[in-house]
Parts: sequence; C-alpha cells; structure tokens
Amino acid sequence: MAARTVECRLCPKQCRVAPGQAGDCRIRINLDGTLRAVTYGFPVAVHVDPVEKKPFFHYYPGERILSIATVGCNLHCKNCQNWQISQANPEDVEAYALPPDRLVATAIDEGIPLIAYTYTEPIAYFEYTYEAAALARQAGLRSAIVSAGYANEEPMRALFRVVEAATIDVKCFDDKFYREVCDGGLRPVLNTLEIAREEGAWLEVSNLVIPGMSDDREKIRALVRWVRDHLGPDTPLHFLRFVPHHQLRNLPPTPVSTLETAWKLAQDEGMRYVYLGNVPGHEAEHTRCPSCGKVVIRRVGYHLDMERFHVRDDGTCALCGGRIAGRFGRPR
Repeated sequence: MAARTVECRLCPKQCRVAPGQAGDCRIRINLDGTLRAVTYGFPVAVHVDPVEKKPFFHYYPGERILSIATVGCNLHCKNCQNWQISQANPEDVEAYALPPDRLVATAIDEGIPLIAYTYTEPIAYFEYTYEAAALARQAGLRSAIVSAGYANEEPMRALFRVVEAATIDVKCFDDKFYREVCDGGLRPVLNTLEIAREEGAWLEVSNLVIPGMSDDREKIRALVRWVRDHLGPDTPLHFLRFVPHHQLRNLPPTPVSTLETAWKLAQDEGMRYVYLGNVPGHEAEHTRCPSCGKVVIRRVGYHLDMERFHVRDDGTCALCGGRIAGRFGRPR
C-alpha cells in the first residue's frame, strides 16, 4: 500500500505533508505515512543558563536551568537571533544524542533542578519536549518552555500538564506584523497565553521592540492592556531591546528611550512587574515590591545581588510582608 499524505495538527499551519517530505518547520517528516520529528532526542544546543536569561524573573530567580533546543521552527521571523538553528535543516547542524532519559539524568547528575526547551520552537519538536518534561516531572525536576506560542489548543493543553512555566514572546500586537515579518498570526499566540493561564502554568511575556516595526506606542498599549485584562497585572512583562540580526541587520538597535516609554506606559496601565531586557545596569532590571515600593530583587544583566535579595521562599517581601507574584524557594 502506498504511503499517504498526513496532516500535522500542532500549529495553525496544519501542513499536509506528502510521503518523504517535511512540513514548514523542516523537521516533521512523513515517514511511511507517519509524521515523525526527526530531531527527537537530538538537540543541537545544550547549555546551562541562569534562569533570568530566558527571561524568567519570577520563576526561581538565581537558579540554573539546563537549556536545550533542536533545529526547526514553525515561524520564520526576519529578526530571529537564533536563525542559524531555527531555520536550519536537520542534516545541516551537528547534534548531540540526548534522549529524554539521558537529558533528565544529566540534569540530576549536575544538580540542576530546572530544564528549559528554548532557543528555537519547542512546539516543533513537541514529542521530545513533552516526553522529556514528563520524565523530568517524575524525577522531581521542573520544566519550562520559551516559545512563540504559535500553536493549536490541544497540544498546548497537553504540554502544560507536564511543563509548569513558560515565557511566551508576543512579537507585536498586530496580525499584519505576524504575517509579514514572522509568517504567522497573532490570535493563536493569544490563545496559547490564555491556555497557559487556565492550565496553571507560571507565565511571563516578552516583547521585542523593533525600531520602526513594533515600537508603535498604541500597539504596545494594546498589548499591555490585553495582558493586564486577560492574564492579570501580576504577569511579568519584558520589553526587550532589538539588536540587528538575520534579515533585519539594516535596522539600528532600539533606543533606550523607546524602551523606557514602553516601561512607563505599562506601569501606568497597572502592570506590577515590568522589565527592560538587553539594557544591563538599567533600573528596570530590578523587581520592586508592589506593597512597599522597595527593590527586593536587584539584578545586573542575568546576575542577582543575593545580599540584597528580599523575597522569602513563600513569596512574601522580607521588608514589609507584601506578596510578590512568582515561584520562589527551592525548585525540587
């Protein structure tokens, strides 16, 4: 019997993949009528990062996180900083043999309590992400994803039952931007954010502010209000500075003043935890207690000043007793 065309149902593109061919993400291939992610167990990036690099600022701050990625992505962002692997074919990049059981064993052996599926798109290599996170959960480890969130509901709900945290990058609060710059759409990303909240995942939101493309004040305001109204004012919101990458090398870095405008706007709209990324040394890297207004987590880049860390393990401010949203204490 001849092999049949199969439909991938992970993301809204729902690629119909002919025998021997790959979907839009390059890594999901129709092998004898079965769709397989050929990167399963073969990451091309394995690093130990500070959790703040993801960025997570309220998810076990100061901890190390084992970060992995395979090639492949279902978006094709012109500004991608990891385009060498996200837009690569599986055969073009050297990979490591690291199936889920070995990944979990590595984290345990190195004393690293957190695992992140990051750098590219964890949804594209869904089976690897899901099975590794499930195995990690059984072993007492915690898993997080860093994702663009461009996915269908069913796989995302399944994933958030084994992955307990996510940083979702909202490229711009504008569907036209998604179509023209990312080859995607906005609505599925917003759906993913709501699913993460409904499934109880710890959630942080990032937004790369690109000069002349995603720096429109009213679009930023629309994003802020949507996050506030649908996810809550305690959701950490990170405005990230653009630096020239990939197909947008002709653009300048984001002016710090533009980022500061977004930072102040979000605070004025009632967001309690707003940060600027890629601006080391800026006051917007610090966490302030919403109750007393004092700095309770002081950062420089990805590094914490632990002598000035004033959040108790139960998430209360050590200076006034007010509540700080997030996950604190020991992860395991």
